[in-house]
Amino acid sequence: MKIGDLLLFGKYQFRVLEIDSNRALIITDEIIEKRPYHNTYESVTWETCDLRKYLNHEFYYTFTQEEQGRIIPVTNKNLNNPWYHTNGGNDTYDFIFLLDIFDVVCKYFGDSSKHLIRKSEKEKYWFAKRDENNINRLATYKGNNFWWWIRTPGRIPNTAVYIHGNPIGRVGINGNNVFFRTYTENRQGGIRPALWIKLD
Repeated sequence: MKIGDLLLFGKYQFRVLEIDSNRALIITDEIIEKRPYHNTYESVTWETCDLRKYLNHEFYYTFTQEEQGRIIPVTNKNLNNPWYHTNGGNDTYDFIFLLDIFDVVCKYFGDSSKHLIRKSEKEKYWFAKRDENNINRLATYKGNNFWWWIRTPGRIPNTAVYIHGNPIGRVGINGNNVFFRTYTENRQGGIRPALWIKLD
């Protein structure tokens, strides 16, 4: 196994992001479903949002007992939004989680940290529209480009950062509403669960 490989775990195709000794960090290769980040429009953090509860309970139990035995729980640091300084909340103990902005921008899809650190005066909602790594962040849902959630808070605590489907792979660092009062399917964000697993 190597970084970038695809593997079947449970019912889903995952991509290997990192290998650390006898464990690997994996993320679903594509968006597997659409959900709001939270079930009410209010201030939340990753710790308190409904999406975290769903991933660590209902979604976790879609795996067999054998598969659950391979999932390694981790303590995640939930850092503040680097542009708006919105509070990221407490550390969390997660079996299943979403990546954060530093994972997505600096580590696993190419290193674009220079854009994250040095905000352009022209950029209010997205950074580096022409960033060469945007294409690496692109994900699809049922064959179509679509946006997906990450766990970092947006500009205000009622929002969370997301990755655009169109324009391709752009980072929406200002965030999307955690819940939209006017319901349409496209207002629910795409979900790409991430988890650490034991290697055989």
